[in-house]
Formats: sequence, C-alpha cells, structure tokens
Amino acid sequence: MKFGTYFAYWEQEWRGDYVAYCHKVARLGFDILEISADGLMRMSAAEIDAMKKAAADEGIGLTAGLGFPANSDMSSEDAATRQRGLDLMGKMLPLLEQAGIDRVGGVIFASWPYDYTVPFDKPAAWARSVESMKTSADMAKDHGVTLMCEVVNRFEHFMVNTAAEAVQFVTDIGKPNVKVMLDTFHMNIEEDFMGDAIRSVGPLLGHFHIGECNRKVPGQGHMPWDDIGQGLRDIGYQGAVVMEPFVRMGGTVGKEIKVWHDLSDGGDDAKLDADIAQSLKFVKEKFLA
Repeated sequence: MKFGTYFAYWEQEWRGDYVAYCHKVARLGFDILEISADGLMRMSAAEIDAMKKAAADEGIGLTAGLGFPANSDMSSEDAATRQRGLDLMGKMLPLLEQAGIDRVGGVIFASWPYDYTVPFDKPAAWARSVESMKTSADMAKDHGVTLMCEVVNRFEHFMVNTAAEAVQFVTDIGKPNVKVMLDTFHMNIEEDFMGDAIRSVGPLLGHFHIGECNRKVPGQGHMPWDDIGQGLRDIGYQGAVVMEPFVRMGGTVGKEIKVWHDLSDGGDDAKLDADIAQSLKFVKEKFLA
C-alpha cells in the first residue's frame, strides 16, 4: 500500500500551492499527495509542470479528486447538463495526463453535493450516469486515466451509498478503467461492517480514503481500524490509501464539508503537521500488521 493525504486538510478553499504541498507531505513521510482536479484546471501549463517536477523530485505520486458541480451532472435528465459533464471530463483528462496523474476519484458520475430540494428518480439517474460514464471511460483511456466512483453517504447523494451499490454501478459501466472508491467516513454511516464491505468490493477497489467518523485524522476517533486493515489485507489491496481529514472551519471547504466547529483544537499548521504525522504512523501499524 501507498499512503497519502489530501491537501485540503490544511486549506479553506479547494486549491492551494501544490508545489509546497509536495515538499510538505514528503517531509511528513507520505508517498502520495492528493490534489483537487478543480484546482488543477485553474493552473497554467507551467504551474502543472512545476508541480509534476516537485513530486518527482520528492519521489511522491499524485492523485486527484473532484465532485462535479450541478451544472455538469452526468446523471441529469437534461441532455445539455450531461454534455457539460462530458465537456468538463474532456477538459480535465489531458491536464491529469500532463501532471502525470493516472487516477481521479470522487462523485464524478453525478454532482456533489446533491440538492435535495430537487426531486429525483434514482433508477433513471443511475441509467443515465452509467451511459455517461461509459463515454467518459473511453475518453479517459486515451489519457491513461482510471476513473474511481466514490461511495458517499445518503446526506451527500442518493445514487451510490454502499459498497454493494458501487460494485453494481461499476459492473454496469463495464469498463476496465472504472473502479470503486471507498471512504471510511461515508462507510461509517452506511455499512454494517467495514471489513465485510471492503471484502465485497475485492479487486474492483481502486482507491481508498480514510478519516475518522468525526472528520479528524485517523486515530482521533472510534473507527474500527483493525477491521478495516484486515479487510484491505484480505483482498490483497496494494493501491493508494489517502487520508481526507477536515478540521478547520471557514471558507468553501468548511462550508461544503459542514465543519461548523473547530476540530483542530485551535491548531496552527505545525500542530496539524504533527497530528497527521502521528496518524500516518498509527495507520501503518494498523494496515501493514
């Protein structure tokens, strides 16, 4: 397994100085930096090349995540909205390739977070999304990118809430470069047993996000990390394990993640660094046992 973290642990917006974060996460002992694909699409070619070089110099890998906006929802009943989703995918993929990023995950098959004031028909939305993702997968193949469909909890979206649903969804798409992405925060809400859910996905698991039930770094909550680690070992998972903690209020990140009170204990960047470095040691002990 390779261990990484999402840059937004330290940020209040979905963008940051990724060159600086390459150096930071390497210094903290991580193998991977996960960035926002939205941030990537706001970068110049020179900035992307600088990030790629910084990652290579530090010997770390890069992965990316994104939740598609409502106006680019590839499950929408509106054909123009679905096409905007495909257009967004088409804009993102060559930039991922330029950056040397071979996988992107998140709610890339619909929109995030879902606006529940809008009525929905789950089977119809599912079918439309499957067709959109087939097209997306063919586009992604040309750029050497794997698409990872994230399972999120019922409060954030209605379509794919469980590991079992994700397996069916990816099976319906039927493309080798479309995989399942699990996240312990969401699993804590939706799954009966973490290890069983992981085992049910098996070789379809392409990416794994970890964080506590309270959104803090692993080890600062009550997640069943022994069970989670055993599930990963049982399926022989050798992919990326990326922390996605959110502990700071404010900004777009705090608003969209719903961080309404300070989870950092007033921590500055130095404390956040120390907390996540200790968490990395904790996770390796649990997962590599």
